[in-house]
Amino acid sequence: MKNRLARCLAVLSLAAVATSAGAQAFPAKPIRWLVPYAAGGGSDFLARTVAQTLSTQVGQPVLVDNKPGGNTALAAAETARAPADGYTVLSADNGTLVFNPALYKSLSYSPTKDLAPVTLMGKFPMILVVGANSGIATARDFIARAKAKPGDVSYASAGAGSPHHLAMELLKVEAGLFMVHVPYRGAAPALADVVGGQLPAMMVDLAAGAGFIKGGKVRALAVANPTRLPQLPDVPTFAELGYKNVEAAALVGVVVPSATPPEVVNTLNRQLVAAINEPSVRTRMTDFGVEPVGNTPAQYAALLKSETTRWHKLIRDLKIALD
Repeated sequence: MKNRLARCLAVLSLAAVATSAGAQAFPAKPIRWLVPYAAGGGSDFLARTVAQTLSTQVGQPVLVDNKPGGNTALAAAETARAPADGYTVLSADNGTLVFNPALYKSLSYSPTKDLAPVTLMGKFPMILVVGANSGIATARDFIARAKAKPGDVSYASAGAGSPHHLAMELLKVEAGLFMVHVPYRGAAPALADVVGGQLPAMMVDLAAGAGFIKGGKVRALAVANPTRLPQLPDVPTFAELGYKNVEAAALVGVVVPSATPPEVVNTLNRQLVAAINEPSVRTRMTDFGVEPVGNTPAQYAALLKSETTRWHKLIRDLKIALD
């Protein structure tokens, strides 16, 4: 009996050593990185920036694969079905992991059951902007105008159910406004119509709107961030204006299939965080308009839980649905 027990313990010990060694050697082959948007956008930029440095650090190719469709559900479902070995990762924003379950009656994936958080890469804080020729100088001016004519003021967004859309809905609730939503297929066409005066305002992230703001084509009125943005030091936060709950950002992180072994998730986390913290990567991210993060799987999971509670209440209260 003692010999049998000793053999069992030896086998378990060898298995643990092999598993640990496998995690330490990860990755031993190319990683496929799915991005649920077309090439050229903010999520694509972030994935390619981090992936390039990750590839150099681990000595393996990291292949970015753009899979747009289904309001990010196509790529999320493909990731959920992939082998749970760490070699398929997904760039996932709060649309994928937080908003979609409340916006759709049925999804082809479950954010909590099918996907496991690895790290939050960065935040794209939302900014209220108006056309340069709108005659609106401050956020208080905009809110006063919207309150004076309920329903007469429309706003653009990068798409129904996007962080841009829901950030403005949050402002509507907090400021007691009634405005009409006009969704577009992306931030660029929405911004073009705000510049042209077809619509007075929208919420936009700095990555998409920086060129328009710096070029004087739109005016930044307030940022939905706890602190002022270093790129826009003269633009107040909504909290400074008395709307402390108006905080919104596109949160872009990395997730893997939920059955991925914890040791592989943790190894991948360390490698990704190291890539995010590489000085040239942080500089590129900041210059693009992204706030670099890089946290632990547990911290990312806790953030997603709190964000789900906050945004699901708003979506339910406003009866927003996309199917």
